[in-house]
Amino acid sequence: MQQFQWYPGHMTKAKRAMQDDIKLVDMVIELVDARVPQASRNPDIDKLSQGKARVIILNKADLADERQNQAWKAYFEKQGCHVLALDARVRGSVKRVLDLIGEAGKAKLERDRKRGIRNRPIRAMVAGIPNVGKSTFINSIAGKAAAKTGNKPGVTRGNQWIKLNKSVELLDTPGILWPKFEDQTVGLHLALIGSIRDDIMNTTELACALILFLNDNYKGLLEQRYALDAFEVSTVVEAAAVMEKIAVYRHCLSKGGTADIDKAAALVLDDFRSGRLGRISLEKPECSADTHGVE
Repeated sequence: MQQFQWYPGHMTKAKRAMQDDIKLVDMVIELVDARVPQASRNPDIDKLSQGKARVIILNKADLADERQNQAWKAYFEKQGCHVLALDARVRGSVKRVLDLIGEAGKAKLERDRKRGIRNRPIRAMVAGIPNVGKSTFINSIAGKAAAKTGNKPGVTRGNQWIKLNKSVELLDTPGILWPKFEDQTVGLHLALIGSIRDDIMNTTELACALILFLNDNYKGLLEQRYALDAFEVSTVVEAAAVMEKIAVYRHCLSKGGTADIDKAAALVLDDFRSGRLGRISLEKPECSADTHGVE
């Protein structure tokens, strides 16, 4: 399997900016992808936000296994975080988010009151690695296109303040990613959800890894989606054979009429990322090494 190491230059700049901006806020709202809550966390955010109130948004929760959403919510709450699982595209989430920010900011407001400070808004930084949906989240709760969005990692540029109401102000930050993947599984998971651009990845290897995972954890989803007979796979070669059958079923064929496995791989990845394969979580809290925990 390919090795993962990716750290675009603009992310070094973003981290430095975050170090400066963290002094301006009362809390950090960290967005993670609900399908890979641990892999989609940046350890730098924990280090930079020590002493700040913490909110974790399990975004894209509609694409993740609901049982695992609840398990991850409990996991992060045990670490002292305020946690909410949601789909940032749904406007109905706004009140839940504002309520959670208010709950997380209670201690700050009480400190202000004791110092005679009243009516100062809670200032919250929104952070997260690329492609977890930060801009969509901000646009949804702000009620307008306050932050530029895109479907490729790294679209957001620069920092910007967004005033939600008289009580809450948000500071958006560009996505940042750590310099290298100590655990290659983390890189694999990020590649599978699209946080690493496909044009620098071997998508066929990624799709084979996904097929192996689904065979072990979500039996029957592939068979149902692609009209396959029941199968068992344990090697990349066997997973590639399944991909060939998918290629034939979905008419992913080359000019000579042979199965186009690369095209089928892209289709399988797209079906996973869009939720067409079903609600799938790649990580479970009990399997976490807890190397990114809130300190």
